[in-house]
This record gives sequence, C-alpha cells and structure tokens, in this order.
Amino acid sequence: MAKRKRQFTEAKIERMIKEGRGQGSGKDYLPWLTIQDVPSEGRVTRGVGWTTGRRHQLLSDIERDYFYLLDYCDDVSDIREQFPLLPLEETQMIAEKIGVEHPKDPKTGISIVMTTDFLITYRDKTLARTVKPSAELENERTIAKFEIERIYWDSRHVDWGIITESDLPDALIRNIEWVHKEFHNEDVPALGIFTIRNLQQMLSARLHNGEVVSRACLACDEQLGLDAGTSLALFRHFIARKIWSVDMTERIIPTLPAKDFSEKHSDIRLEAKGG
Repeated sequence: MAKRKRQFTEAKIERMIKEGRGQGSGKDYLPWLTIQDVPSEGRVTRGVGWTTGRRHQLLSDIERDYFYLLDYCDDVSDIREQFPLLPLEETQMIAEKIGVEHPKDPKTGISIVMTTDFLITYRDKTLARTVKPSAELENERTIAKFEIERIYWDSRHVDWGIITESDLPDALIRNIEWVHKEFHNEDVPALGIFTIRNLQQMLSARLHNGEVVSRACLACDEQLGLDAGTSLALFRHFIARKIWSVDMTERIIPTLPAKDFSEKHSDIRLEAKGG
C-alpha cells in the first residue's frame, strides 16, 4: 500500500522547527524528515547507528547503503540525515536569483524546506552529500534543485557533492549490512568475558586453519554448550567491532572460509565506536 505524503503548511513547518527538527548532533539530532513525512520506501535502520547511538531515518535504499558506508568509517564522527536548509527565506532568495522555481508542496502550494540527505562530520571537516540514483541526474528539475542546494552550502564554505550508486561498493556495503546489527550483541555481557575469550580463541584457531565459517561456528557452539547461531552472531560482532578483520571487498559467505582473516586486536573490547 502506497504511503501518503503529509502536507506541509506554514503552521506545520513552524511546529517542526519548535520540535527541534534539524537541530542537535550525535544521539540528540532530530532529522527534519521522517519516513512518515514522505511517500518513499523509507526505512529506519534496524539497529542503533554505530556512530551516533540512535536510529536513522533513511528514505531510500541508496540512502541506506551510503549510511552503512559512513557508519563503518572510523573517521566519521557524526551523521545527520535529512538536514534542513534553513532559513527557508534563504533558499527562496537563491531560487529567485538563479531563475528557478523553489520546491513547493503540491497540495498546499507553499514553499517547503529543502533538505540535504547527509551532513557528515569527517575528521575536522563538515561534508554535505546528496544521494541520488544516476538516472535522476538527467532530470532538469532535479538539477535545478541541486543548484539551489549547492549555492546554499557554498555560501557556508561546506564541501557539497552528489553520491550515486556508482560510488557505492556493493560487496563492502552488503558485508557491513550483514554485521551491522551485531555491533551491539546482547550475548557479550550475558555470556561474560571468560566465555567470550574462550570462544574467540577457539573460533580464531579454526578460521586460521581455513575451516568454513559456518562449520567453525557450529563446532564452537557445540563445544561450549551455546545455542546454535551464537558463535556466528559473535563472528559478525567481532568484525563489526573491528576486533577481527576479513576481506570486506568480497562478499562474506558463511559456507566458505573467511578470506584474509586476521586478529586486529589481541583481546576483545567491550566498548568501541558508539559505546
């Protein structure tokens, strides 16, 4: 069933500003738009973001994929999605100056607040990134809106750019997606550090010997008396936490050995990026 777009009125925009939409940082940031606000195949991240410690509002598959890439990057310290270009009067003035129509709500006819898909804190810089399928770059109206966005960020000396599917390494992203929800694995505190260390040592030895991942994990489950699937979930946890390393540029297939497996740290860390 198609989602219905919520209409934007001046009162609604004022209310969103008062709610703190588009304000804050890290865990406290509130996106300007949520998946309830737009007619999209939007989705909320299944788990808590590693970088921010909150769930993210992502309005398309390509946004989700780019988010995974950002969340995996150690040099990214904040990710703010659906960031509003405020004040509204500024983007209206830009549109008038360059001779293009400002985006409006099709039902109410009022100018809407434009957004940038991602505002990223990368090392000591702020980056603004719009994420769109390459096919949309052939649309003149889309290009006109991008020009408003570009000028807005240029006036603030913020690096703005467009990301398309060609910029997104699929195998790496699918691997990040596969391990993502296990970053905060509930079995770690429940099992205790000694059991986790034993599992880590046993599983590491099997993987170093070239045993396929699924078989090695099942053997560890049986040997330690764990529920089936526990060791595989922890294998994903160790990769997500970057305690263990594998070749992330090729799809991780549990029925095969882990390619280029190595231990980046001698022992497990119970805290890491995002807590």
